[in-house]
Amino acid sequence: MTALAIDLGASGGKVIAGRLDGERLVTREVHRFPNDPVRVAGRLHWDILRLLHETIAGIRAGRQAGLGAPESLAIDTWGCDFGLLDRHGELAGNPYHYRDEGSLGAMAEVLRIVPREEIFRRTGCQFMPVNTLYQLFAMRRAGSTALERAETLLMIPDLLRYLLTGERTSEYTNATTTQFLAIESGDWDRELLRRLDLPDALLTPIVPPASVGGDLLPGIAAETGGGPVRVMVVGSHDTASAVAATPAEGEFAYLSSGTWSLLGTELPRPIVDGQALAWNFTNEGGLAGTYRLLRNIMGLWLVEGCRRIWAREGRWPGYEAMAEATLAAPPFLAVIDPDAPRFLNPPDMPAEVAAFCRETGQRVPETPGEIMRVVLEGLACAYRLVLERTERLSGRRFAGLHVVGGGTNNTVLQQFTANAIGRPVWAGPTEATAIGNLLAQFIARGEIANLAEGRALVRASFPIRTYEPAETAAWDEAFARYLAVRAAG
Repeated sequence: MTALAIDLGASGGKVIAGRLDGERLVTREVHRFPNDPVRVAGRLHWDILRLLHETIAGIRAGRQAGLGAPESLAIDTWGCDFGLLDRHGELAGNPYHYRDEGSLGAMAEVLRIVPREEIFRRTGCQFMPVNTLYQLFAMRRAGSTALERAETLLMIPDLLRYLLTGERTSEYTNATTTQFLAIESGDWDRELLRRLDLPDALLTPIVPPASVGGDLLPGIAAETGGGPVRVMVVGSHDTASAVAATPAEGEFAYLSSGTWSLLGTELPRPIVDGQALAWNFTNEGGLAGTYRLLRNIMGLWLVEGCRRIWAREGRWPGYEAMAEATLAAPPFLAVIDPDAPRFLNPPDMPAEVAAFCRETGQRVPETPGEIMRVVLEGLACAYRLVLERTERLSGRRFAGLHVVGGGTNNTVLQQFTANAIGRPVWAGPTEATAIGNLLAQFIARGEIANLAEGRALVRASFPIRTYEPAETAAWDEAFARYLAVRAAG
């Protein structure tokens, strides 16, 4: 029987149908749609009802895909963002986008109340201004009427699952991105919330991935043209699903490459020490009781930020032509730190890249090809730094790096990454998040025994492209420049 993976990313969503065919997993994309935030009265929101509409359209398309009637479906999304329900079970307001400016300064205020070291010890979570903890604090600080009226808080995938099933629960892997989940107990850190004068009565029971979450509401089942469908709980944080589908054996390092880049390794226990805190690593929950020791890197947000500006100016030549222009540009013209706060949401990304180079006393890239090369080289250097730090924290040495997700389509970046780390890059599958979503459904349905069996299925079903390192001496020099620029910043 077929399963549907509803995979929602920060820029778009897709629905992929999958079924087991002997020793292989057969998948087919049945629906794709944009996910554009909406700015209202100076605040940036997710269009959550549009996402629900497209999800329902995707379920309908899945029924008509020709792979058999779907027996189950599940949702994964990005982390950190949430919606609030009032006492009637209706939305108390439109969920805020993590790039909304309303949370500015909230992290600093929180850390004046509860020390950074204590929060990390309690939660094992990295410090990012977009974390749920700071968004919630910012709403309370602003006297949000939505927060005052709220009776339930649900992370975005849990919110959509509620709208499909009527069930109110919180999936574990996404809950670990909030920075108020206690890492020792795996339950909400209510004491931390109370010390920050934040409501804890809004929180719902935590449920594990690869479990049953409910049934599709009869009205939605009828609207999509079929009978009942079981709604599963998977690794609803998209990175948890992507890592689940990493086609690795034994110990491995991964890079989930999309709007954000997330690089790390999978461990049986968290690492919550002073060095992990100093390097701002996080310990996010994974499937089968694992932990994802990783660090966020700004990722293809920089690439897409450049593309949007050039497209608006009529200067975007297409991805293939841009790749050619990037390779034709001079190497190592300048280096940037992709994680500099200035790149989080600038109005003009190419101008911001040029300004960074100018202000750090480097040559300033001028053409789109030069700017894109500087961006991709900077990302590759950032990947090397985080990979090396992952090895030091975990005590492991990795033979290469598994890259999964949409970023695998950027072949220039994959080659630059292999060059920078001086080791092979194994790229694929591109749709790792949706595939990991499907694997968790099949585990919950008893059709796959465990995560290892699921990864073997991925290796048998999807092509993996290998990039061997080249020009490593020049990249070593560039990496040293990157470290100097980063330290100066």
